[in-house]
Amino acid sequence: MIGMSGAGKSHWAQILAGAGFRVIGVDDRIEKKLTPELAAGGYRGIGGVAAWMGWPGDPTYIEREKKYLECEVKSMEEALDEIHAAGEEGIILDTTGSVVYTGEEICRRMQSLATVVYLEASLAEEELLIARYLSDPKPVLWGDHFVRRPGESTKDAIARCYPRLIAHRKKLYERYAHRIVSMDLLRNVNLSARGFLKLLEGQARPA
Repeated sequence: MIGMSGAGKSHWAQILAGAGFRVIGVDDRIEKKLTPELAAGGYRGIGGVAAWMGWPGDPTYIEREKKYLECEVKSMEEALDEIHAAGEEGIILDTTGSVVYTGEEICRRMQSLATVVYLEASLAEEELLIARYLSDPKPVLWGDHFVRRPGESTKDAIARCYPRLIAHRKKLYERYAHRIVSMDLLRNVNLSARGFLKLLEGQARPA
């Protein structure tokens, strides 16, 4: 599953895990690879990774963003190797929101080995994602999509720039997705794992 941080990827992955699917969580693998850096600062968990990265614009952010992406690339390569070796259904790949920055080769390989489901945010949901990021930060790679204006606070700049980041990523998510499901739709239904999978079949995109 792909989509912005906070879109519900891990939530649905855990529901599927409860139904017997094996989940490969890329966040967990990145955290493990970053253990030496995180431990030095006393950080743990996905929130700790976000705290270690800091806010865009912080002096250490660019360097740590690069390190995070290097770990994500390695984690995706490992995960895809495992999926290929398994050669069977029943594996859920729970990606990060920045998976589309791991490169064309990795994303195309993911597309060939798995059914890629994109959890799409509506305009209303975008506001919720921004609020979640500000109140409970998750690791987010900004690249050149964060630009703070003179006199503007970091949080105000994030609120202004985040929609632009989503718009950029949306094109990339759509490029690789086999299924696109609205976050609004999922929020307004109470689905079991089987119901979720049935819903996905109705969202197939033309080849």
